[in-house]
Parts: sequence; C-alpha cells; structure tokens
Amino acid sequence: MNQAKDSLSPFIDAFLAMATVEKGLAKNSVQAYARDLGKLAAFLISRSIHDWRELNGLLIRSFVGSLRASGLSARSIARHIVTLRRLLVFLRTEGLIEENVLPEIFHSQAPRKLPQTLSAADIRQLLAQPDSSDALGARDQAMLEILYGAGLRVSELVRLEIRQINFDGNYLTIKGKGSKVRAVPFGRWAREKLLHYIGQGRTVLLKGKSSPFVFTNRSGKPLSRQGFWKVIRRYALSAGIEKRVSPHTLRHAFATHLLEGGADLRSVQSMLGHADISTTQIYTHVDGARLKKVHQEHHPRERGAVKKIKSGVME
Repeated sequence: MNQAKDSLSPFIDAFLAMATVEKGLAKNSVQAYARDLGKLAAFLISRSIHDWRELNGLLIRSFVGSLRASGLSARSIARHIVTLRRLLVFLRTEGLIEENVLPEIFHSQAPRKLPQTLSAADIRQLLAQPDSSDALGARDQAMLEILYGAGLRVSELVRLEIRQINFDGNYLTIKGKGSKVRAVPFGRWAREKLLHYIGQGRTVLLKGKSSPFVFTNRSGKPLSRQGFWKVIRRYALSAGIEKRVSPHTLRHAFATHLLEGGADLRSVQSMLGHADISTTQIYTHVDGARLKKVHQEHHPRERGAVKKIKSGVME
C-alpha cells in the first residue's frame, strides 16, 4: 500500500513545489491543494491504481462521486475539481497523461488560457544573466540555452544524461511521453555553452565523483526541478523581466518563436514530443498584425492589392 502511494506522491510533491515556487501561491492555498490531492491519491490506491498513466475519465467521475457520497458541500467539491484540473495540467506538461483525460462535464467554461511567453529581447536578456566564469553560472547558462534551444520539459532537462548528447550531429536523444524517443536538435549557442560547462564547470561541481547526469548541484547530485525553478526565477528578476517566468515559459517561447519564424507545425510537434498535434496548436498564437501581413501577402485576392499599394497605384 505504501509502495503504491509512493509511486503517486512524487508528482504530487512536484506539483505542490511548482505551485509554491512558480505560481507563488500562499501557504494556505498549497496546504489545501495537498489535502485535496491526498484524498485523490488515497482513492486511487484503494482501487489499485499505482501510476498516473492509469488515470482515466471513469476514475475521475468515481472520485467526484465519492466526494459527494461523503457529504462534502458543493463548494468543497468544486474546489477539489479545480485542484484536480490543475494537477492534470501539470501531469500533461510532464507527459504522463493524455490531453482528454478530464471528463467534459468537469471542464471549466472559461476560455483556455494561453501559456505566457517571452519576447526574443526578453530571452536574450535572460540568457545573458549567468556568470559563466563560475561553475554554477556555467551550469545555469547551459541549462537555459538548452531549455530554450531544444524546448525540453523541465523533467527532461534536469534528468538529461551525458549519453543523450550527440555533439557530432548537435542533437539530444530524449525519452518523453509514453517512453517515446525523439531526437531534438540544438544550435551553436547551446552547443558552445554546453561544451564549456561540461569541460569546466561540471568537473568542479562533481569534485572527482562520477555521474551520468549532465546538470548537478554542489553535491554532485542531479539538480531538482524545484531547484531549477528557483534558479530561473532568480535570473528573470535580475534581468528585469516582470512576467512570471518558469521553465515551461522557455519551452513555450521555443515553440512560439519557431512558428513565428516560419517553422511548420508538424516539425515543432515532433521536437516538443507531443503525441497529438492539437496540443501543439496552443503555441500558434501570433500577433494580429503578422497574421494580417501574411494574409495580404499570400492570399490570391490580396496579392495584387499589395503590389498596387507598394507602387503607389491603388484603385
């Protein structure tokens, strides 16, 4: 029983850490999340569910039904559903569950909120913050470059191993959602910072120890997701970025900037490791001015008008 619980708890703990560090939620709110998710874990364990990947719509309906049967008020049940919905978003980000696992009846009626992104100028400012002459600074700079340069999930980044890096072809071999393996390219900036860190900073951090992991702390252990959340928040503040920045913000910027630069959706889907292209489509929000320009330049009924405007002749 405890063993089953432990297979669910690490992701609950990671979600709660994210809520604290990334979202900046109050202690009372995080404690309420913990209580709600404790009930969910106990319910799943009672039905011999040991893995979040086993979660489905029928189980969610049964869980909500059990809350009603226990005499909880409608308001309390609504709060549990909100907590569950936020956990599911986190688990989807981590690649553990499918997009449509939440029954339609429990979906919020509010429009889906797009992930926050950063401009190219914000990204340049953020990436310039670490001091690469210091071991930790070299590590942080390499992590930020790889995160933005390859669009990894934070779990994929902190668990990255040396064997997954191919410097000959400049790509990473990533095992993502459903244990599916994908090859993700990275550019010259990420290559340069990664080589610098591995050749110098990582050696200092390991202090003669060996580790399969690329990014470690001062003790030679892999950096945790929570630890990296704190790192990226610190650099965002020092860069003067007022938006709340998380590792997923850089993953979103990676996809958004590729699409704005002309990359096709299928290629971005492959690099992100999305099983369903509908998941990738949330990254396709671009400003209205650019859409209008594309429409004018490429629609057959508009191309002639554009040429006339440029030549100074407009009927």
